[in-house]
Amino acid sequence: MSQSTRPAPALYTQLDITSSPNPVAGPATGTSLEQSQLLRDILQAVDRQNELMEELIAQVSLGQKQRQHEISQWKEANPRLAKSCRVASEALAKVQTEFLATLTTEINENPEVLMDGEFMLNEFIDRYGPRLAHLNGVLQVLAQLGGETPSPAGAVS
Repeated sequence: MSQSTRPAPALYTQLDITSSPNPVAGPATGTSLEQSQLLRDILQAVDRQNELMEELIAQVSLGQKQRQHEISQWKEANPRLAKSCRVASEALAKVQTEFLATLTTEINENPEVLMDGEFMLNEFIDRYGPRLAHLNGVLQVLAQLGGETPSPAGAVS
C-alpha cells in the first residue's frame, strides 16, 4: 500500500519583523485591509448584540413593571386580605425556619447513611423535598401579595 503525498498548504504565513525604513507595499497591505474590515464587522456585530440586549432588558423590565402594577392594584382593592397575607407569611416563615432546622438536624446526625444508601437518600428526599418545595411556593406567594407596596419617592410613611 503506497500512500500518495500531496503538498499541504502552509498553516502559517511568514511575517517579516525586521525593521526597514520603507514599509513594503503589496500583499501586506491587502492583509491589513482585510483585518481592518474584519474588525469593523466584529464591531458592527457587537453593536447589534448590544442593541438586542437593550431591547431584551426593556422587555423584561416592562413585564416586571406590569406585574408589580397588577400586584399594587390588587393590594389596593383588597387591603384587608393583603394585610392578612403579610401576617400569614410571617407566621409561615417561622414554620419554614423550624422545618429547615429539623431537616438540617437529620442531615447532620446521619450524613453517612444518606451517602451510603441510595434507598435512604430517596426516602429522605421523598419525605422532605415536596413539602419544602410547596412550602417555599406558598410562602413566596403570600410574601409577594402581603409585602409592602413601595412608597413614591419623598413620601413619608
